[in-house]
Amino acid sequence: MVVRLHRVAGATLLLAAAALLASCADSPGASVPSVEGSWGDVSDSSAPSLDFAAGGRVSGTDGCNRLMGHWTQDGATVILIDMASTMMYCQEIDTWLSAAATAEIDGETLALFNENGDPIGTLQR
Repeated sequence: MVVRLHRVAGATLLLAAAALLASCADSPGASVPSVEGSWGDVSDSSAPSLDFAAGGRVSGTDGCNRLMGHWTQDGATVILIDMASTMMYCQEIDTWLSAAATAEIDGETLALFNENGDPIGTLQR
């Protein structure tokens, strides 16, 4: 009886370990890097860039106007929330980044999309 209980307990433990390993392998975003950090050239205020801080704050520039708001990440998808921008007149500057609503991480590239899901540009890490 004791040997049988040990076998059942051992089999149960083995199944539980296998299930735990399988759930880790299938975890969404397990191999997707965090968006945290800088994208674009943050040292050049005339170039588009975003800085994603721990805790969900995002700030940056579209090359003219300052951008700020919050972010969340689900796998490779980043959602920009409550984005605000200064409204300076920007002659000869494409302010495409101010229209960003979501982003997708693809390696060292951050592809940005407007609220309709249309691609509007990319930033490099």
